[in-house]
Formats: sequence, C-alpha cells, structure tokens
Amino acid sequence: MKQWLLSGKRIRPSDKDLVFHTAVSIFLPVFILVVALFHAKTISEINWQDFHLPKAGEINVPYLSISCISSGVICLLLVLVIKRYRYDWIKQLYHRQKLARMILENKWYEAKQVKSEGIFKDSSSRTREKISYFPKVYYRMKNGLIQIRVEITLGKYQEQLLHLEKKLESGLYCELTEKELKDSYVEYTLLYDMIANRISIDEVQAKSGKLRLMKNIWWEYDKLPHMLIAGGTGGGKTYFILTVDCQIN
Repeated sequence: MKQWLLSGKRIRPSDKDLVFHTAVSIFLPVFILVVALFHAKTISEINWQDFHLPKAGEINVPYLSISCISSGVICLLLVLVIKRYRYDWIKQLYHRQKLARMILENKWYEAKQVKSEGIFKDSSSRTREKISYFPKVYYRMKNGLIQIRVEITLGKYQEQLLHLEKKLESGLYCELTEKELKDSYVEYTLLYDMIANRISIDEVQAKSGKLRLMKNIWWEYDKLPHMLIAGGTGGGKTYFILTVDCQIN
C-alpha cells in the first residue's frame, strides 16, 4: 500500500476534463468575488427576508457591464500569472488529462449499464454507463522527470499497458529514459521538457564520478563506463565527444 501512496496522482475517468474543471474552480469564484466587490453597497442594502429579483429597468446595465469586464480582465491577468509562475503545474494538468483520455478512447476499462430512475415516479428510467474497472495509473513529476506507474493485473489490457512507450513519448512530448518492470506494476520514467532542460557546453560538469548532460540528467561513468553515441550527420556527436573528453580528462 505504501508504494502506491508515494506514486503520485491517480488518473481517474473524471480527469478527461481536468483542465476545464480546474479552470472553473479557480476563475469562477474570482470572477464572482470581484463582481460582488463592485456591488458590495447594493448587496449590503438588500433585505434578504423580502428579497425579489430586480426588474429590467432597475438594473444599472452600464455599471454591471463595467464590473463584469473588470472581473474578466482580472481573471485574464491571473491566467498570465499562473502561466508564468506555475507553468509546470499547468503541464501536469494537461498530462493527467491526456492519460485519462488515452485510457477512455482506447477503451481500456470495463463498464456496465445501470438504470437511473427519473425524477418522477411515472417517468421512464434511463440506462447509463458506469465504469466498474479503471486501470490504476499514477502520475508524478519530480526533478524534471515524469514517473508514470501502471498496475499490472494479468487482465486483458496487460499487453497494452506494458507497451506505452511510443504513446507516452509522442502524446506528452517527452523522452523515455527508463522503463522498469516490478512486482505488480511497470514504471515509465520520462524526461520532461527536453528543450528547456538542455544545457550549454560551458555548463557540462564532471564531479564525484558523474557527468552532467542536461539539467536533470547525469551520466555516472564510474558505475557505467560504457556509452553508445549515435545520431544523424551534423547532430553534434563530435562536439559531444570532445566535451566529454575535456571534462573527464
């Protein structure tokens, strides 16, 4: 149980609209609060015991429009602030949403049809789909690496869940660095935001038997002295070899 508690956020069917739900839960209260502040005096003067909806002629439409526009501008500024300072958090929401949609669109789940009663007794009942089994998939981002842990239950979706490398790399725009099969689960480790994690030649460091290749990637050459360097023509293999040689020697 402990290993699953430390695995990160579990992907659930409701995560298919995670970005929208999160945006509504953040920005709708802000929008309502700002509008309420604009109309604080009017709200404080309301007699709630004898409350009635105002008529069209009683509404100050220009002032209401100004308050709504101001609330929209504040929400937009908040979006820019979150995007600037919580970019990784936003990407995590998108990643979890994509993983949920991957499972749902590929139908890697079990569902049963259940009848839902209508509001009135004489109304006809309807059938709806209720998910009875949804694979346990956990998502975590830590130190520039994404860890996706998938439970293996010997079920009929085992082969698909054991070979998610290409889907994860292309869908999340990440690079697989490790795939480890353990007891009852498989763990995929991917390098997040490859372009942002690149470093210049001057930043390549060698210390304590390790060589820094990217911001969060180190080659432990004392433990693993062999390396295969491959790439297309002009890809930078020679410069990389010279950099490694200069730093280690």
